[in-house]
Amino acid sequence: EVVRHFTRLSTWNYAIDLGLYPLGSCTMKYNPRINESIARSAQVCEAHPYDPDQWNQGHLRIMHELTQDLKDVTGLAAVSLMPAAGAQGELTGLLLIGRYHESRGNGTKKRKIITTDSAHGTNPASAALAGFEIIQIQSGPNGYVEVDDIKAVMSDEVAGLMLTNPNTLGIFERNIEQVAKLLHDQDALLYVDGANLNAILGITRPGDFGADVIQFNLHKTFSTPHGGGGPGSGPIAVSERLVPFLPAPFVVQAPDGVYQLTDHNPAALNQNAGGQNHSTQPLGRIKSFYGNFGMFIRAWVYIRALGSEGLHAVSENAILNANYLKARLSGRLNLPVTGHNLHEVVFNDKNTRESGLDTSGIAKRLIDYGFHPPTVYFPLCVKNALMMEPTESENLRELDRFIAAIEEILDRHPQDSDANVPNRVPRTKVDEVKAARQLRLNHFDSGNNV
Repeated sequence: EVVRHFTRLSTWNYAIDLGLYPLGSCTMKYNPRINESIARSAQVCEAHPYDPDQWNQGHLRIMHELTQDLKDVTGLAAVSLMPAAGAQGELTGLLLIGRYHESRGNGTKKRKIITTDSAHGTNPASAALAGFEIIQIQSGPNGYVEVDDIKAVMSDEVAGLMLTNPNTLGIFERNIEQVAKLLHDQDALLYVDGANLNAILGITRPGDFGADVIQFNLHKTFSTPHGGGGPGSGPIAVSERLVPFLPAPFVVQAPDGVYQLTDHNPAALNQNAGGQNHSTQPLGRIKSFYGNFGMFIRAWVYIRALGSEGLHAVSENAILNANYLKARLSGRLNLPVTGHNLHEVVFNDKNTRESGLDTSGIAKRLIDYGFHPPTVYFPLCVKNALMMEPTESENLRELDRFIAAIEEILDRHPQDSDANVPNRVPRTKVDEVKAARQLRLNHFDSGNNV
């Protein structure tokens, strides 16, 4: 009975092993089991960070090779594996931008960061936490950032621009090279949020279109576990301008092949770095020890399993799947932004709302059809958004099954006017307002059995 009880409970939870996770901008892709197997092996997970370097040569080699892999993916000068999550990677990159301007004597002057309404949601929060003032600009009618809109807010006080590319509408910023030049001409830097890197692997590199810093969400692009409270990992890659300020430690390989951890930045040695004043100190450590190694090993295995051609195929298939959903559903759901989509597509409920079927209703009905709902009401620049990202790991049959569920939901309405959805699952609709305003929490106290 105990086994049956917990097995039954496990079937009540949706999982990637059961079907599509169409969450936009989250890349809920399949995590290959080989990643998990290797990460849990005794040789990997029983090492201790206080062990001497000579005991951990395999671990240090993996870190060194992953650093090189991520440099190759982005076309940038150097990588730090330290940040423990995507948001910490953002914060680290912004602090590096601050150090860069300090080194040029502009630290107190350049205190503004431009963000966009189509950026990843944490961008303005990270910039504010780093001490910058936020200037937000709007996307154009096709979902792109217009160069003239950036020119309108540019000044000698702007330290940089944070731009998610592809953005949260699933659209690649076609003006990105012009944007980078505009910033660099005024000694401002381009931060590219790498949350959607899954769409451009092997197709283009941020370093080639002018990025100065980008964070990798290893749990999104490189298949390490997503969500559940962590641990995360958000390494950053930087252009030559920012190399001298990277956080320690670094993995270096001695001439005899031995790997070592060092606080001395090997990439910054003998580097001019654009005439910077090297009296400005590097950022220093931002994470204890050398980062979340369990995430490194998963990403390292994923890259080696696929190879360069496989990584390219990841993006090609992610783009194909998203555009298949767009082509099949754009006649039924409203497509508010018409730019060329890559890995995800954003609809809304404009075609159905008047008849009583809104974004929330569509999402909750999908639960009754055995699907996890897509992202709803985000990005905020699209009213009542339904954001869908199928990822590269879904086949045609699964996409058709998802499309058929949405079509049936639309066809059955308004005849199916039941607002109490979902109602075919163990936990039916809850009163969300009451849950938010009258929160009830239970916990177990071993002394009082509360």
